[in-house]
Amino acid sequence: MTTVTDDLVMLYTTSDALQLGEHVRNGEVSAAEVLEAAITVIDRVNPQLNAVIHKLYDMARAQLATVPENAPFAGVPFLLKELASMWKGAPLTNSCAWMKGVLSPIDSEASRRIKAAGFVLVGKSNAPENGWSISTEPKLYGVTHNPWRADVTAGGSSGGSAAAVAAHMVPLAEASDGAGSIRVPASNCGVVGLKPSRGRITIAPFGDYWYGGAHFFCVSRTVRDTAAYLDAMAGALPGDAYTPPTPAEPWLTLAGRVPKKLRVGFTVTPPDGSPIDSEAVAAVRKTAHVLERLGHDVSEKNMVLDAAVAWKTYTSMTPVDTAAGFENFATLVGHPVTKEEVEPATWAVIQRGRAQSAVEHVNLMNALRGLSREIAADLLAYDVYLTPTLTHKPRPLGHWDMGEPDLDVYNAKWTDAVFMFPFNIAPLPALSLPLHWSLDGLPIGVQLVGRAGDEATLLALATVLEREMPWHDRLPPVHA
Repeated sequence: MTTVTDDLVMLYTTSDALQLGEHVRNGEVSAAEVLEAAITVIDRVNPQLNAVIHKLYDMARAQLATVPENAPFAGVPFLLKELASMWKGAPLTNSCAWMKGVLSPIDSEASRRIKAAGFVLVGKSNAPENGWSISTEPKLYGVTHNPWRADVTAGGSSGGSAAAVAAHMVPLAEASDGAGSIRVPASNCGVVGLKPSRGRITIAPFGDYWYGGAHFFCVSRTVRDTAAYLDAMAGALPGDAYTPPTPAEPWLTLAGRVPKKLRVGFTVTPPDGSPIDSEAVAAVRKTAHVLERLGHDVSEKNMVLDAAVAWKTYTSMTPVDTAAGFENFATLVGHPVTKEEVEPATWAVIQRGRAQSAVEHVNLMNALRGLSREIAADLLAYDVYLTPTLTHKPRPLGHWDMGEPDLDVYNAKWTDAVFMFPFNIAPLPALSLPLHWSLDGLPIGVQLVGRAGDEATLLALATVLEREMPWHDRLPPVHA
C-alpha cells in the first residue's frame, strides 16, 4: 500500500503535467505514488466542488501496468469529460438519465492517443446534459461549483474538468468545445483552454460533428502542458474531412520560441450589441497594453459579423446532429429516448432536429460556410486577435436553466459567449488565458484567436503572456 505523505501531495499539487511525467521517468516518484496522491486530493477537495462524478480508482490502478515508461505524461492522472469520449469500460452517460448505466464498448481514437501519451484515467468529470449549456448543472449528477466561489458557475460544458484542474485535483483534463465549452470554463475557473483549428484532432470513430464545429481537447494550468498535449493528440486519420497543415517542429518547441513583431487586433465590443462588463473590457485593454509594450503592432478593430444572425443560423443547424446522436445511442441504451428521460432543453433540441428537412439543413450548412469565410476574411490582417472570453464575470448558479422547454428562449441567454462561437463556425484556433482577476477575486479570461492552422503563434504568444501576466501563484479557496 502506497503511503501518501504531505510531501508527496505537495509535489503532486505544485507540478504541472509535464513535471509529473518527468518525475516518474526519472524515478523520483512512481506512477503508483502519483496516482495515490491524486486520489487523496480528489477525495479531499471534490466534496466541495462535485467536479469528479465517476471515481475510477480501481481501473486506474489496473492501468498502471500498461503505462509507457518513456511517454511525455507517464503516470499523470487524467480526467475524461463525461460527454461523447469513449474509454473502454468507463461510464458513457453524457450526464443523461436515459444513458445511466451505459459503459463505453470501445476506445475512441482520442482515448487511444491519451493512453499512448502516458495518462492514467482516474475518473470522469461533470458536464451538463449532452453538453448544451455553459454552466455545469445536470439533473443527473448535480451542480459543479466554481473553486473560487461556490455560488457562481464553473462554466460549461467542460465545467467539471476546469474546476478539477483549477483546484489541483489533476494537472490536465479533457475538455470539448462546440460553442465555447472549453473556453467558457477556462475563463470562469482561471485555467488555460485552447480550442484547436478545425480538424486538428480526429474525432474517430465519429465521422463528423457540426461540420467541424465541435472540438475535443483539454484544459490545463500551463501553456506548455497545452502545447505538449497538442503534440500528443494532433493528427487526422486518412479520409478525415478536415486536415489542417502540421508544423515541422513540435508545438512544445514552438511554444517556447518568442514571437517576432506581430500584428495584433483587439475588440471589446460584442458583435451582437449585447452589454459587456467593465472588468471584461479592462482585461482585454490591459493585455493589449502589455503586448504593445513588448513591441507588437496593436490596434483596435471590431468584428463586422452580425453575431445575432450567425448564432441563429448555428443553433438552427446543430439540433440535427443531436437528434441523430440520440438515435444512434439507442442501440447502447436498449430503447429510444423519451421526453421523461432527458431535461426539457435537451428534448427541445431533439424535437427541433427531427423536424428539420434535409433541404433546410443543407441550406443552413451552406450559410455557415459563408459565415466561416466572412469571419476569417475579416481578421485576415492580424496574426492574433484579442477579445474578452466572456462578456461577464462568472454568473450565479441557475442563470442557465436546462429546465427551459422553449429552445429559442433558452438559446437567447447565451450572449455571454458571443465572442466564442464565431470561431467554431470559422476554422480558427482560439485560446482563453486567465490574465485578469475581478475586484472580488474571480478569474476573467482573455481570448486569443489565431489564423487557421496556426496554433504555434497563439501558444508562443501565450507563453510570453504567462511570463508577463502570471497566474500560477493563485490557489483557490478550496485549498485554504
